[in-house]
Amino acid sequence: MPQHTRTTPAERRRAFREQLASGRLLRMPGAINPLTARLIQDTGFDAVYLSGAVLAADLGLPDIGLTTSTEIAARAQQTTRVTDLPVLVDADTGFGEPMNAARTVQLLEDAGVAGLHLEDQVNPKRCGHLDGKAVTAREEMVRRIRAAVAARRDPDLLLMARTDARSIEGLDAAIDRAKAYVDAGADAIFPEALAGAAEYEAFREAVDVPLLANMTEFGKSPLLDARTLESLGYNIALYPVTLLRIAMGAVEDGLRTLAAEGTQESLLHRMQTRSRLYELLGYEEYTAFDSAVFDFTLPPGT
Repeated sequence: MPQHTRTTPAERRRAFREQLASGRLLRMPGAINPLTARLIQDTGFDAVYLSGAVLAADLGLPDIGLTTSTEIAARAQQTTRVTDLPVLVDADTGFGEPMNAARTVQLLEDAGVAGLHLEDQVNPKRCGHLDGKAVTAREEMVRRIRAAVAARRDPDLLLMARTDARSIEGLDAAIDRAKAYVDAGADAIFPEALAGAAEYEAFREAVDVPLLANMTEFGKSPLLDARTLESLGYNIALYPVTLLRIAMGAVEDGLRTLAAEGTQESLLHRMQTRSRLYELLGYEEYTAFDSAVFDFTLPPGT
């Protein structure tokens, strides 16, 4: 059916692992909603990310752990329904104790994701590029990961561990934590807030599993281009909040223009057209099921 993907979650999980093993850098933008996930696929990216910060912002909340596992699982299910790309989900700290992390893993597995990451912050958590973070004891995070591994039913579901220790305990401690998390069963590592290319290189030399580089804007890490990240041996270039920031900037500008001019006429050239939106939504594909769905002609220039 046109409103569903053409691949199964199991197929997407296997494909994700094969991509990570290829040695090629995967480019992974963060989706704002299911429609932008479809657009990420349509423009040729490798995978889709669901950011906890973006979900919180979409709900009008700060990124301090106020969202729930069921809210992120619901958004994940909505997203995996519309894209054949692997979807990686930010599962924060697992939303509680190790037992809660185990339940989160199964909720997200049922939602069809290809992978998720758990972090070693304490609650209330905060954006990884802000000061004032605190990390849990290494042993507690190891318990969190082991619980996640035990809860996983599909062995192809990728379990990634994120460490926020670099800006709190230093680079060496962050690397030591990453190694302990791999020993506990993590399939990949997300080292948050590294300070530069030399630190990315040091992490790559020390840790022998897939690594994610977080290229978030206005943060503690420099914005390295894809070629540089690939040469450093990274497997994923993540752009978690880029689309939200672009969209919200455009929305603010549009509202100011509309308020000042009393019409949206001067904004038309900046808008996605009606025909492009309908193409993205797959209107014509629905005619295979009901010819009454797409029995109209779009006005010229829409």
